[in-house]
Amino acid sequence: MSGGHGHALYRPGDSAVHRLPAHVKVLALLAFALVVVATPRERFLAFGAYAVLLGVVAAIAHVPARVIVRRMVVELPFVAFALLLPVVSQGPRVDVLGLSLSEHGLLTGWNILAKGTLGVVASILLAATTDVRSLLAGLRRLKVPDRLVEIASFMIRYADVVTGDMRRMRIARESRGFEARHLGHARVVAQGAGALFVRSYERGERVHLAMLSRGYAGSMPLTTSAASRADWLRGAALPLAAAVVLTAVML
Repeated sequence: MSGGHGHALYRPGDSAVHRLPAHVKVLALLAFALVVVATPRERFLAFGAYAVLLGVVAAIAHVPARVIVRRMVVELPFVAFALLLPVVSQGPRVDVLGLSLSEHGLLTGWNILAKGTLGVVASILLAATTDVRSLLAGLRRLKVPDRLVEIASFMIRYADVVTGDMRRMRIARESRGFEARHLGHARVVAQGAGALFVRSYERGERVHLAMLSRGYAGSMPLTTSAASRADWLRGAALPLAAAVVLTAVML
């Protein structure tokens, strides 16, 4: 992966969050997520405090709220599931705006929605402040198996390539007057998907042969600098603050 390769999720900057080593940010995200998951669902104030902490991180990193909200669309399936739980769950019922909802379902849906949203926002901030190469190098520094790092690197790099192929194939079909309007058109769409799979597979083989001819031996030359004590302290600020909030609400 070339040093100039970027990703749409990354927002270049020079904030204190951007400057933190990638492996420090990954561990901070993991620790923060563990604190959030460990929080009882009835401690509503704690989740509000966690949201404020993430807001502070976003402000320091200069990541606009509109960017975070726009990228949270990935969470919509979980939101829909959380909203259905109070309706379909069993147990004692409570009337809310004329609807009979399950108390257990309300708490379970809130638990999924609150913890899932906090995790998604934290991940968005990580992706927005860490370029792909640094993130992969950070994973390797955390002793993630090389094979997994390689798979992730190629998946990230070529996801955009495959998406571009899909878009060009769709434009080509539409330029010839084709629009998928009913099930009778499924055959054409399936043929396009098959052609895309074959093209991607052949591209992967050509890339692999090209890498072998250049001395590839199973790992990419990804390096990252060691984190200083100050970096670890700054990285620990978010999970430590979350742990303080959890301790306070549990007393």
